[in-house]
Amino acid sequence: MSDPRLLKLLPWIVLIGFFVAWEAVCRIFAVPVFILPAPTQIWAAFVQYFWPIMGHAWQTLMTTLVGFGIAVAFGLLLGIAVGSSRAVYEALYPLMVGFNAIPKVAVVPILIIWFGIGTVPAIITAFLISFFPIVVNVATGLATIEPELQDVLRSLGASKLQIIWKVGVPRAMPFFFAALKVAITLAFVGSVISETVASNSGVGYLMMAANANLNVPLVFAGLVVLAFLGVALYEVFAFLERRITFWATRGNDIVG
Repeated sequence: MSDPRLLKLLPWIVLIGFFVAWEAVCRIFAVPVFILPAPTQIWAAFVQYFWPIMGHAWQTLMTTLVGFGIAVAFGLLLGIAVGSSRAVYEALYPLMVGFNAIPKVAVVPILIIWFGIGTVPAIITAFLISFFPIVVNVATGLATIEPELQDVLRSLGASKLQIIWKVGVPRAMPFFFAALKVAITLAFVGSVISETVASNSGVGYLMMAANANLNVPLVFAGLVVLAFLGVALYEVFAFLERRITFWATRGNDIVG
């Protein structure tokens, strides 16, 4: 399949087909709305609760972006440190792996004790769940500098800092943007986890309130909004990746 126009339409064809099949299953088998609402019922709930959904979606988007922004800054700096120093790698990597293995939902109650219910726990949870992929990918990118290339650069008088800045950081950019596309979706997960436990606003809170009232179409409307936000931000970073690191995928048929 090489027609560019058909390739651009393919995601929409699959998406429409998915919702049509979903609607057909719900209607043919008369699935109760409290089990699985049909897409038309979800759309009706979205229209009915449009402004509340938008308000909560804005809250979730803001907390996610703030936590994600902190994760990007922290992850980039720590990734450079880990990838450029064997001592830093040996000292910090086991600690980071162990901390990342802790389910973040178990951390939220501690954050409630420290910061109370509200936006701060959601921001911190988004940060905690999304910084690790950035650190790992940036460090991996720096670690791919060939020893022979480093020897040549040193023989030409380049310092270790110049090698990292001039060669290592550009080499790590494809890894960095690949991490951003993963981390932004994880940041949404972190925000929603915290909102379901420790918040009075956000899509996670809205879904929990709707679930308590057995308003299942509204719950699914919240899920659809989260999916849309995740895909939109993923595409933003995919666009930036194609513009900034086009040299890394030049001639490659696989689109990131």
